[in-house]
Amino acid sequence: MEIIIGSKNPTKIQAVTDIFPSAEVTSIDAESGVCAQPFSDEETKQGAVNRAMRCTETKPNTFGVGLEGGVMYVDNQLYLCNWGALVTPDGKIFTGSGARVVLPKQIEIGLKEGKELGDLMDDYAKKQEVRKNEGAIGIFTNELVSRKEMFSHVVKLLRGQLEYGLKQ
Repeated sequence: MEIIIGSKNPTKIQAVTDIFPSAEVTSIDAESGVCAQPFSDEETKQGAVNRAMRCTETKPNTFGVGLEGGVMYVDNQLYLCNWGALVTPDGKIFTGSGARVVLPKQIEIGLKEGKELGDLMDDYAKKQEVRKNEGAIGIFTNELVSRKEMFSHVVKLLRGQLEYGLKQ
């Protein structure tokens, strides 16, 4: 099985290689086709689907995976959200979403000003490259859940749906 993931982010690549250990996994920098900072479940999901679709278009008989992080409102509170999509060589699409955690007002204000979550997190946590390491989820869960772990969970959902679908 050959999988192309639509990201060069090491946490996303590692999530896919961990959950599909026997697959040949490569990565490309695939465009999401949505805002740099998705602001809803729908937009974040669409970004993941778009990335996965672009991956399958680059090489025949490959599976595409798109993983997208975003934010969304629930009851006037801003939450971190994340989505994944897996597209099969014949065009079947599987999607799944994972962990959510409330974001502080300070982060919400920065996002409304047009800044990206990854940039805000570097300043907030006084670290560099949070998006390539523990992620916002790692910061706000006191590193009990890492960004790779969060995306690994989503990739497990995708793999499970794929395997279930293959049995049908």
